[in-house]
Amino acid sequence: MVIIKTREEIEKMQKAGEILANCHKEIAKIIRPGISTLDIDEFVEGYLKKYNATPEQKGYQGYPYAICASINDEICHGFPRKELLKDGDIVTIDMVVNLDGWLADSAWSYAVGNISNEAKKLLEVTKKSLYIGIEKARVGNRIGDISHAIQTYVEGEGFSVVRDFVGHGIGKDMHEDPQVPHFGRSGRGLRLMEGMVLTIEPMVNTGVYGCKIDDNEWTARTLDRGLSAQYEHTLAITKDGPIIITEQ
Repeated sequence: MVIIKTREEIEKMQKAGEILANCHKEIAKIIRPGISTLDIDEFVEGYLKKYNATPEQKGYQGYPYAICASINDEICHGFPRKELLKDGDIVTIDMVVNLDGWLADSAWSYAVGNISNEAKKLLEVTKKSLYIGIEKARVGNRIGDISHAIQTYVEGEGFSVVRDFVGHGIGKDMHEDPQVPHFGRSGRGLRLMEGMVLTIEPMVNTGVYGCKIDDNEWTARTLDRGLSAQYEHTLAITKDGPIIITEQ
């Protein structure tokens, strides 16, 4: 069941989104070769505490960290760890912020030092695909319009869109209806309505779109060990167009 949000409820989610977006800005300042993703996890937990917010995914189905930190060929749900990031790495930091019971969700991919041209293009294409999808998130359109626009652009640039993980509704719960795939046919799926709040979060691979799950039963990585990137925003559907709750 899709839960329609009131203007007041969306405003509460925007406050959580502002904290999340500012946290990503601070991560961008500290991420570099020689820092560990476990350091970043500890930074995020402390940052959220300062604003009376909490990391929603910590403890979710047993997940033990405040963030997901996915490096290079890891698609999503990477565990923060002690190993230091190296020049040339790319890393996606994904987090869900809870402020007074209302949630915001956003992932961002970061370059660590000097990265390859292939990695630069991957980040550029993935980020642009997110905003192409957001442009289709309008009252009267269908979810398939978002999906198709993202897939068409990404594949046209020579990359692939992950199909095992999708965007979703969000509010007081992390995962609400509807699901928002990043591949599919236009004109299909649920029609978008004012008051819906969704995440759009394309995960894009340099090679094949398939994935495998690590022994920790969380981390997904590319089948061919190619690079993967992700950008995600939470957005509200309004009569005047989408409002990005987690805009940086």
